Amino acid sequence: MAEAIPVSLTRTDSGWQLLRDGEPYFIRGAGGSESLPELVAAGGNSIRTWDAEGIDTLLDDAHSLGLTVAVGIWLGHERHGFDYDDPKQVADQFARAKRLVEQHKDHPAVLLWGVGNEMEGFDQGDNPRIWTAVNEVAAMIKEIDPHHPTMTVTTFVHGERVDWVHHKLPAIDIHGINAYGGAPAVPQFLADGDATKPYLLSEFGPQGTWEVGKTDWGAAIEPTSTEKAQQYQRHYDAAIGSQTGKALGGYAFVWGNKVEGTPTWFGMWLRDGARLASVDVMQSIWRGEPPANPAPAVTPLSLDGLDKVDPGELIEVTVEASDDDALRAQWSISYDTLDNMTGGDYRPLWPALEDAIIVSELERAEIRVPDIPGPYRIFYTVYDEAGGAATANVPILVKGKPRTPMPFPVYDDGFEAMPWVPSGWMGDTAKLSVDGESTEQVYSGQHSIRMRLEGPFGWAGVAWQHPANNWGTQDGGFDLTGATALEFWARGEYGGEKIGYGVGIIGKDQNFPDSAVVKREGVTLTREWQRYRVPLKRADLSEIRTGFFITLEGRRTPITVYLDQIRYVQ
Repeated sequence: MAEAIPVSLTRTDSGWQLLRDGEPYFIRGAGGSESLPELVAAGGNSIRTWDAEGIDTLLDDAHSLGLTVAVGIWLGHERHGFDYDDPKQVADQFARAKRLVEQHKDHPAVLLWGVGNEMEGFDQGDNPRIWTAVNEVAAMIKEIDPHHPTMTVTTFVHGERVDWVHHKLPAIDIHGINAYGGAPAVPQFLADGDATKPYLLSEFGPQGTWEVGKTDWGAAIEPTSTEKAQQYQRHYDAAIGSQTGKALGGYAFVWGNKVEGTPTWFGMWLRDGARLASVDVMQSIWRGEPPANPAPAVTPLSLDGLDKVDPGELIEVTVEASDDDALRAQWSISYDTLDNMTGGDYRPLWPALEDAIIVSELERAEIRVPDIPGPYRIFYTVYDEAGGAATANVPILVKGKPRTPMPFPVYDDGFEAMPWVPSGWMGDTAKLSVDGESTEQVYSGQHSIRMRLEGPFGWAGVAWQHPANNWGTQDGGFDLTGATALEFWARGEYGGEKIGYGVGIIGKDQNFPDSAVVKREGVTLTREWQRYRVPLKRADLSEIRTGFFITLEGRRTPITVYLDQIRYVQ
């Protein structure tokens, strides 16, 4: 039977210190659950999760590698629709947190409990009901698990956050702070707020999409991977390394790859497993020595001419790359949604446009920009022979009235290639499960969507929304003018399953409605793949915030439905 390794906080003459099994423990951590052997090799000793649901195997894997886990307990966000004025929602959340703590508290990999992550929002963080809920969960944890400290994680340290966490939440032991470009200012904010508790950087990394300059059409200017590595070092030194007795360590973000802003903004690794310079920097910090073969270095991309170009124009892009090894380069261009929102919500991975790269060289490319006006981004990745890589990109604008290129995907081959987010769950959602990377039945590619409704009877469904959880309270969506239909492929497990589907769901009574609402109901599936269409030739597609929705009609026994290749076509 698993047995907890006790963790505690102590205060010495030199300040706060975390003790694990009675020994000093300084957190050399990273956020994420990928490439864990590589984390150990780089000198890391801990990982952080944002929730505790389904982490059994992760805890076992971490422990086998000698890693600890800062286990997150997700608390609802108001911007996602959670209502802290609703006693039932708060009670259900409390009960869920208790279940998860009781489930995992005795695992030896557990280091501490992270009660919520940015649940207070991005503004002043002054809603007392949120903080009351945080403290109630933390107090419950301390009662049933006296062996691990509690932490709550805030969106930086502005507004009322320091006052609440350090002076009004007695059940919270540690202040977790998510800080990127603003990390050097954290110690001063804490001093100004008369902070009394130890802290750690629960997320730190390069400047965020909200902290950099933008083009005049709103595209964020992304630093190169070389520049980001330097930022990891500076931010660590200012907010962790120089704060002995106050900072307990930190978690670099993100040890893996995450699509947020762009496919390369926050990931310390590429999707193909290549290592970026930010990993090398963290190894130098954690081990005191750099890797034997560092990742390549790159300069920002340089355009031969203006960043606003005519449709179909041929442009030249140059860069400088350096490394001790032989290098190979990869160039691409893809659509840019200008979606620079913060908060870690799902972001789409846009496919590279085919046949756009006319000349591809190590430090130079000639690119034929699309004929369709709108914002795009040119990406450059260079690889060495030892698994290292470097990245750079530059936004461009193809002049003219922006139009969305067709075909335009809702779902292609996995949940990481969607402009809309399947966040709008409806009906008997407790009976519904959705797997966006099913391999059981596939029409095209390697994955399909598998939806299962347990029943009996009732109904449930999912709406694909932009931004996530948008029921008409937020701007967003896409202009799909020119599309004549939405089409998708579907089949039932046995045949006879009934579905409804359509485009648009937000009515004119909301601040930000869908410009078109078109739906079909009572459609019966077969057990063979069939194509289904939503005709849109005469619909106003200028503001589609709900790109697709589907509902499943329950029956006495469970039903399973498969979907694939959902897209808008001309």
